[in-house]
Amino acid sequence: MQWTAICFAVFLLGLSKSGIKGIGIIIVVILAFVFGEKTSTGILLPLLIFADIFAVIYYNKHAQWHYIKKLLPAMVIGVLVGVWVGNDISEALFKRIMAIIIIGSVFIMFYMENRKSATIPTSKWFSNSAGFLAGFTTMVGNLAGPVSDIYFLAMRMPKNEFIGTAAWLFFIINVFKLPFHIFIWETVSFETLVLNSVLIPMVILGFFLGAYIVKLISNVNYRRFVLIVTALGGIIMLFR
Repeated sequence: MQWTAICFAVFLLGLSKSGIKGIGIIIVVILAFVFGEKTSTGILLPLLIFADIFAVIYYNKHAQWHYIKKLLPAMVIGVLVGVWVGNDISEALFKRIMAIIIIGSVFIMFYMENRKSATIPTSKWFSNSAGFLAGFTTMVGNLAGPVSDIYFLAMRMPKNEFIGTAAWLFFIINVFKLPFHIFIWETVSFETLVLNSVLIPMVILGFFLGAYIVKLISNVNYRRFVLIVTALGGIIMLFR
């Protein structure tokens, strides 16, 4: 049963990195249930980087680098703060705060969608806050997906630009996180890398199936899908 759960989670990881956004929380929940909260972050990280490589190759031409440059500095700071407090913060408190932020953000986005507002947030405060929160949450629990999804939705990015920009952003930040997991938290080891190597085929299968599905989804329906699944993920986190 544990192997089935792990393979399913890694398959979902491939789907997620191909552009089926909003399911990252389900992956984190499954792996945390099998391995424990902190250990699962180190097991997941190399698989994230592997899937990121596929994503940046596949969606490279769609990446919007000016958004990456806006978010990256604050994300780096968020990661460093996450390294510092990650061993001490209460897992339950972290998940409750994240769930409230995610669900609140989704409600705001639904409101903006229904108003058909074309207004795009341009303040540095908005991008820096989103970047810091994404960096902190990705370090502590690999949970930055909902934060970045909300940001890119607010920017009203088309489907492929959304996926390509997120792919490069998280490839860079996940590689940046890796030394901290190896040398400080010690959650990445030879044993976890051996496990990762066994699971790689499931990542590849999920990625290419997801890439095919993404082609069939319109921009409008894609935005709705991301909002709905992100909201569900926030609710799962709140009551888990």
